[in-house]
Amino acid sequence: MDMQAITEALRAKVGESSGLNATLKFDCGADGVVVIDGKSVPNTVDNTDRETDCTVAISHENLVALITGELEPATGFMMGKFKVSGDMSVAMKLQRVV
Repeated sequence: MDMQAITEALRAKVGESSGLNATLKFDCGADGVVVIDGKSVPNTVDNTDRETDCTVAISHENLVALITGELEPATGFMMGKFKVSGDMSVAMKLQRVV
């Protein structure tokens, strides 16, 4: 699954209202980023790198696993599969999105 497919999958999951009420970035390093803007109405999902309320540093492989349901957000965090910076309460809402 390439970054465009990941972006489309997240866009479908987020819909018009994610309940995040914040901005969240999945940062896959050299592979790119996916930003969910849960403040905008309707919510948007794109690949424009910018400052967000919360950033999840994650490998491309683990992001695919997260989106496909192979990796639970809480389990992934506890196992160190990704790191969260910024507003931790936004990261706690990940279950609603993925």
